[in-house]
Amino acid sequence: MQAGAEDAVLSIEHVSLDFKKEKDQLPVLNDVSLTAAKNQFVSITGPSGCGKSTLLRIVAGLNPATSGVVKFQGTPVTKPVQGIAMIFQTFVLLPWKTSLENVEFGLSARKDMTEEQKKQVSTTALSNAGLQGFEDVYPGELSGGMKQRVGIARALAVEPAALLMDEPFSALDDLTAERLRREIYGLLINPTSSIQTVVMVSHNVEEIVELADKVVVLSPRPGHVVGELNIDLPRPRDKKSSKFFAWVDQVYSLLS
Repeated sequence: MQAGAEDAVLSIEHVSLDFKKEKDQLPVLNDVSLTAAKNQFVSITGPSGCGKSTLLRIVAGLNPATSGVVKFQGTPVTKPVQGIAMIFQTFVLLPWKTSLENVEFGLSARKDMTEEQKKQVSTTALSNAGLQGFEDVYPGELSGGMKQRVGIARALAVEPAALLMDEPFSALDDLTAERLRREIYGLLINPTSSIQTVVMVSHNVEEIVELADKVVVLSPRPGHVVGELNIDLPRPRDKKSSKFFAWVDQVYSLLS
């Protein structure tokens, strides 16, 4: 997704977070600011424990910040809102529900849709995620890659403007992860998609350079922004090219 007009879909402004540990405060994030513009794929990376996933949960409205504000299309985010969807690392599927029912569950709060409409939208989302014919299959009968496809379908079914992804491919084998990266990017750049921006947390530097337009690097805890890179590579990106590896080296240099 190439960056277009720099009107921010998501804006993280001076966000800090402290956890209470007995009588002490444990700083996790310190004055983090960044934006995700329309038609931009942003990746957040940094060492383990720097607060990457916690920051994404704050953006999603799942956790409050100690200070600072997150804005979605100019409006402060204080709770989960329609228009922001999140794909989690660990699938987060309900084992007693079928693939279709898991996707429909993501639409349960939509009072503007009938049950039949929810079923139609969920069926289409599963098909787009490559799971046509698996609507009535339970998570325990699915492979890891297929479970993550259900999670992707659930996120896409709500037609979000902002898609958040927390290490979405890290629990998968290399071949499945590579295939899903190609497929999900194909869905994101589809002109019929509602998605305007994507923010992905990842520790996989080659994955980041393959997907991202902008890379934001956080320091060790408490996490704060130590650098940003705007990756200027044509798509599809050649992972064997010298230019690709030059960007990989730049990301690693900010991480070291």
